[in-house]
Amino acid sequence: MRDGAPDNASFETLDGERSRVTGTLGFTTVTRLLTLGAAAIAQGRAAVIDLSAVTGSDSSGLALLIEWLSVAQGAGRALRYENIPAQLHQLARLSDVDALLSGSAAAAESATTAAVTPDLATAGSAAPPR
Repeated sequence: MRDGAPDNASFETLDGERSRVTGTLGFTTVTRLLTLGAAAIAQGRAAVIDLSAVTGSDSSGLALLIEWLSVAQGAGRALRYENIPAQLHQLARLSDVDALLSGSAAAAESATTAAVTPDLATAGSAAPPR
């Protein structure tokens, strides 16, 4: 993402169920991070991922965070992001997915379900035909 300089990023597991991402979340770094993060999530070592050391991101970084939420949901694990950089928040708002990042894997599932499930209280309030 920087002019001529290689992008670097790392995924570290910390104590308990905490992990941390450092560096730039970009096209050249997310594939490796996806694998590392998905394994940590599946093993229960990444219920909280700290993003305070992320120095830059593009849309592929946002896609990475959303994919990790999907991995957590599929594994039946909770996942929450801490210290999301302003740049990622802005990308999420512009992409209309900020609700996914602000909560957890459970919130992501709720947002997805709400988007595809009609409100039964207002849908079909008339009696069915006989």
